[in-house]
Amino acid sequence: MNPDLKKLQPYPFEKLKALKTGCVPTVDGHIALSIGEPKHAAPEFVLDSITNNLKAINSYPLTKGCIELRKAITNWLDRRFNLSSNALDPEKHVMPVNGTREALFSFAQCMVNRENDTLVLMPNPFYQIYEGATFLSGATPYFYNTVKENNYLPDFDAIDEDTWQRCRIIYICTPGNPTGSVISKQQLCKLIELSLKYNFIIASDECYSEIYFDENKPPAGLLEAAEQCGNKEFSNCMVFHSLSKRSNLPGMRSGFVAGDAALIKAFLLYRTYHGSAMPPVHQIASIEAWNDEAHVKQNRALYVKKFDAVIDILKPVINAILPDAGFYLWLNTPVDDEIFARDLFAQQNVTVLPGSYLSRESNGLNPGKNHVRLALVAPLDECVTAAKRIKQYIQTLNI
Repeated sequence: MNPDLKKLQPYPFEKLKALKTGCVPTVDGHIALSIGEPKHAAPEFVLDSITNNLKAINSYPLTKGCIELRKAITNWLDRRFNLSSNALDPEKHVMPVNGTREALFSFAQCMVNRENDTLVLMPNPFYQIYEGATFLSGATPYFYNTVKENNYLPDFDAIDEDTWQRCRIIYICTPGNPTGSVISKQQLCKLIELSLKYNFIIASDECYSEIYFDENKPPAGLLEAAEQCGNKEFSNCMVFHSLSKRSNLPGMRSGFVAGDAALIKAFLLYRTYHGSAMPPVHQIASIEAWNDEAHVKQNRALYVKKFDAVIDILKPVINAILPDAGFYLWLNTPVDDEIFARDLFAQQNVTVLPGSYLSRESNGLNPGKNHVRLALVAPLDECVTAAKRIKQYIQTLNI
């Protein structure tokens, strides 16, 4: 058995289940704000596409996906991130994957060279897949803290030269999970310069990029920054996107990776043996989803209403601030985050996720401590009810 399996920590939701053991809520009607699973309706035209193309299941899929899907993806990237015409070649720069989770994990298995001192950098707090991928690739995780004092953004200047020299991959998440902070184009360009200087790969998890609150200010992306700062080959750059959040299709497991052609070639070789081809019927439905923006805009509007309502209710009792993007509200709690989450569940039957479950001790600090993550994925009325219950709970703290 792989000895590195022993390094894996329980998933945050396992810890949360243990925390709630023995608690019997005194309020009826449980509301879960703990899991980032979209609850808005999936687009009907995508579901129709699945139904109408079920016969495609008779064929084996190509690992690299059909050319029609790869063209749909490159066209979407061109439109969304203002890339120049023909900046991306669907034959060289993109590959469909079965959701970002699978790709973010397997990418490290393919790219890490297994030297003893190899580091994989990741934000802290973070999506736990980055850590698991690092351990099982044979590398060592290095956590860079994203703290309130820096608007929960990474400080790349604080990372020393020795760390950059040992770095093989840096995971970034923009918009961030759980913080919602967006890394600016200027910061992305600085990171690209560092990657070219020290020869490490940037793996940019951008699966929340299509949930934002100002239609005129979409979050920047790594490929957009790369082209604008002169890296037109997208060297060392890889982005990960998904239809799960954008199109409310988490069960379809459809996403893609795009960027550096040499990295795509290597990753394709790995995945050919890995056996992770997307089912043909999902490829056809994905083309429909990537080609349509109307349903994505409607989806954003639903989140705007929920954030406006929830923040309006909470702001008199806690510093609830609209994030840059995404569907998480990252609250700095007035008491220990585990106590907050446990007692909120016991007293108000609302489940939130303690921030310390999403982070690790690094440089003497656990940056998730005394925070909780609220996933505003439930319907508007449930989010409003949950916010009122959270407000009532905070008022009992007498702080």
